[in-house]
Amino acid sequence: MTQAPSPRTRARRLHHKAAYDRATIDAILDAMPVAHIGHLVDGFPVVTPTLQWREGDRIYWHGSSASRMVRAAANAPVCVTVTLTDGMVLARSALEHSVNYRCVMAFGTAEAVTDPALKARHLETMVEQLFRGRWPQLRPMTAQEVKATAVLSLPLTEASAKISQGNTEDPEEDIGWPVWAGVLPITLGMGAPIPAPDLAPGLALPDHARDYRFGKAPESPPE
Repeated sequence: MTQAPSPRTRARRLHHKAAYDRATIDAILDAMPVAHIGHLVDGFPVVTPTLQWREGDRIYWHGSSASRMVRAAANAPVCVTVTLTDGMVLARSALEHSVNYRCVMAFGTAEAVTDPALKARHLETMVEQLFRGRWPQLRPMTAQEVKATAVLSLPLTEASAKISQGNTEDPEEDIGWPVWAGVLPITLGMGAPIPAPDLAPGLALPDHARDYRFGKAPESPPE
């Protein structure tokens, strides 16, 4: 196990489940686009759900430039959390019930991307990581749309992962208790695509929509 990059990233409880290597951290971030951003707004703690994406050694997220929460996060300390829930673990006592999960927590100061061209490039990367090949098909962004969208980033210099997996870990004296025990696996599934009611005739479902799987890491970074 590698060492924690800072005291606040070091796992103090169930430390054997912690991981600090970038390969583990990157795999979780790449597999789950939904993140929760924790920060202070007017001195009060706020946690905002949003989409995140990773580019090399940084994670990015976006929001409205007019958002009070987005403005409060820029150049301020934040905590970004990304979680994949893999199963519910049912034990023979209430105390031993648990959840199988993979999560990442990253700490640092959020940095706003202010250059319009760079901001547009990061937004293109977000779309292409989610839906490969879709960006060239879209109506180009306007200058006003770029201005209205805020993009923030955080370096992955203070990040750690925690992974819980496996079956029940009941104490030996509980093994014979007559109640079902085991794991209820959780998987993320996609429903059948629903076309827009005003979709132009003759437009086929694109591969990036038909094949998309939520919670699946992109095969390779976009060019």
